[in-house]
Amino acid sequence: MMIRLGKPSATDPDPVELNRTIDAARKRMDLFLDSIQILFFCLREYTLDITEIDAEAFKHVLQRLQARFQSEEKTRTIATHLERDKTKILDHIQRQKTYLAERETEFREIIDLMTAAMTGLDDGNRDFYTSIRSQGERFDAITRLDDIKRIKNEMIREVDKLREMVRQKENQDQKALEALSSQVEVLKQELSRARHSANTDALTGVNNRKALDHYLAGLVDRNCVSRTPFSLLMMDLDDFKQLNDTYGHTVGDRMLLAFAEKCKSVIRKDDFLGRYGGEEFTLVLPGASLRHATKKAKQLCQTIAAGRYAADDTPSTDVLSVTVSIGVGCYRKGDTVTSLIDRTDQCLYEAKTNGKNRVVSE
Repeated sequence: MMIRLGKPSATDPDPVELNRTIDAARKRMDLFLDSIQILFFCLREYTLDITEIDAEAFKHVLQRLQARFQSEEKTRTIATHLERDKTKILDHIQRQKTYLAERETEFREIIDLMTAAMTGLDDGNRDFYTSIRSQGERFDAITRLDDIKRIKNEMIREVDKLREMVRQKENQDQKALEALSSQVEVLKQELSRARHSANTDALTGVNNRKALDHYLAGLVDRNCVSRTPFSLLMMDLDDFKQLNDTYGHTVGDRMLLAFAEKCKSVIRKDDFLGRYGGEEFTLVLPGASLRHATKKAKQLCQTIAAGRYAADDTPSTDVLSVTVSIGVGCYRKGDTVTSLIDRTDQCLYEAKTNGKNRVVSE
């Protein structure tokens, strides 16, 4: 077979210009993907955390759809899921609008009730002012008496009545204010306890799994906008089952509590400590690079290993100690909460299988 070699045709594309076009298209595609991530973030931030309209489920729909845009799936597959989830997104937006409209109506009713209460209060004040005016008229009548001694006695009696009226009014107002303040304080405390209970591990007092997932999701979302690094530590107490089997679950629970307290003593105020489940804990370090997170993990590992504990219901000769294995991961562009946890959990697995009481980072 003979191949003819000739001059390039005038219609043939210029390779240099073609590469420029491809490079420009690639940059434009990257910009579109970044913009999509930011829009997903904004949509989640706009969504109110309202249980009645199932906001968490809606956010999960957005997260799944966002992950598909970040994946290598075919365009047709992404388009199919987008078409399906688009209806869910629009339905949720409508539910949120309806919910807000209903709450606005309720607030208007509350305002009407408060207005009626204020009117009642005003009626009470009006009665008080009427009494004051009546008292003034009696004073005026007293001044027209001829007997000075009688005037004096009448004035003393009316002044005493006036003082008693003012005292009663002050007591009524004070009681009303105290009752209202008490109701407001009770509501504030109940709301605070409900929020704390929903996000706190009952045994150790640190954040629970639900709080961790929510916190990590927020950091991942904000990275679309702010590009702030953060690292994740997954920590597992070594041979904890053996400790439970030997000394009982009560001692095991105390050890978990002691571990949590020891972690609190060496972490920063902004770090996020949580119980992942069982004897496994997590520590999120906002703003920390992988190097700094690994250094912190090694410090924790040494601190925990150096601790010595004596449980009240164990023989006095038994001094308990525990070690911890730690996996360290750092957020990468394009990570989801699941991918970051899976990667860090793999590091933890390597730390456990390579001898325990050690740190393994990515």
